[in-house]
Amino acid sequence: MSSRIRSLFSFPNPVNEVAARTVAAGVVAMALATLAWGRPWLLIPLAAGFWARVLTGPTLSPLGTLASRVIAPRIAAPRLVPGPPKRFAQGIGTVFSTTAVVLWFGFGLSTAALVVVGLLAAAAFLESALGYCLGCAMFARLMRAGLIPDSVCAECADLTRRYPELEREALGA
Repeated sequence: MSSRIRSLFSFPNPVNEVAARTVAAGVVAMALATLAWGRPWLLIPLAAGFWARVLTGPTLSPLGTLASRVIAPRIAAPRLVPGPPKRFAQGIGTVFSTTAVVLWFGFGLSTAALVVVGLLAAAAFLESALGYCLGCAMFARLMRAGLIPDSVCAECADLTRRYPELEREALGA
C-alpha cells in the first residue's frame, strides 16, 4: 500500500477533543432532525459520515473537516486526547448508524431504526454537551479486561503520560 493511501486511511493520534465534541454536536443535530422530521434519507449521510471518520478521521468527512478546521479553532484552544479510543467510538457510531440504515431501508423497520438513532443521539449528546464519550469508556474497560492490548494505546494504558502529576503523586513528590 502506498504511503499516500496509508496516510489517507489513518486516524489522527492525538485527537483534538474540541473538534471531537463539535462533530458529536453535528451528529446530535442530524439524528434529531431524522427523529423530528421522520426523514429516513438523513440516515444515509449520517452513516456515510461515520464510515468516513472511522476510516480516515476528518479527512473525507465533511462534518469532521468543518469541525476540525473551521469551528473548533474558533471555540477553544486544542485539547489533545488519545486517538484510539475516539476511533473506537466512531466505530460504534458506524455500527449504530449503519444498523439504522439497514433496519429502515432493508427491512422497513422504521420504529426500530428510530430507536437506534435515538440511542446514537443520546451518546453523541453526552460527548458534545458533557464531554463524556461512551465509546471511550467502553474502550478503557476493554483495555482493563485485556481484550484490547496496551500496545493499541500506550497513552491510555499509562495515564502518567497524560497526567504527569499522577506520577509525582504516586512517587510521593
